[in-house]
Amino acid sequence: MPSGGEKSNKFDFTGRLNIFSMALKEVVMLGLLGKKVGMTRIFDDKGMVVPVTVIEAGPCRVTQIKTTEKDGYNALQVGFGSRKEKNVTRPMKGHLAKAAGDYFPQTLGEFRIKDAASYELGQELSVEIFTAGDDVDVSGVTKGRGFQGVIKRHGFSGGDETHGNTAHRVPGSIGMSADPARVWKNKKMPGQYGNTAQKTLNLVVVKVDAESNRLFLRGAVPGPASGFVTVFKKK
Repeated sequence: MPSGGEKSNKFDFTGRLNIFSMALKEVVMLGLLGKKVGMTRIFDDKGMVVPVTVIEAGPCRVTQIKTTEKDGYNALQVGFGSRKEKNVTRPMKGHLAKAAGDYFPQTLGEFRIKDAASYELGQELSVEIFTAGDDVDVSGVTKGRGFQGVIKRHGFSGGDETHGNTAHRVPGSIGMSADPARVWKNKKMPGQYGNTAQKTLNLVVVKVDAESNRLFLRGAVPGPASGFVTVFKKK
């Protein structure tokens, strides 16, 4: 134990965690909300096949501008899609009326940017903010697969199929004997599989179709077809 005048060399996890959280808050990226259309393939200039995910990105209308003075940070709140007015709550109608008028988006999202004041309420953002060759991050919600066993959920190999074995797809013993006489936390067991937030990093924009508001990204994107995704433009 260090004396009163000495400094401790013990790792300050709380301090490091706070610094890490602050670093995350400083990440600023502009992007668009969109909907996953599906996967296909296109051919590049050399005739090589490129597997791509097609995303209907935008147009997104700015519904709120957040500033450091009023909200503590700079950000843009944008809306994507549309829904019937009867399906919008009155508080949300009041919120949208300040910026969008009769525009009722299907979903809302937020992007932290430094120059939020340079945008205007009601301004539309389109896929033209992206160009071919850009690196982007895409977040979405993975496909929900319901309650699954350990073989599908965790990739267990299962038991023998022959020689009298009757335990083919069961997890096996989970006990820990008399000590500690309990099941360890985070034990791989059957349970809910999928339907979790996931972000895919460093995807490359292969093509931008401004007429149909579609992005073609090389690689796979989390979520089912018609699922909502968020595309972040990296610096």
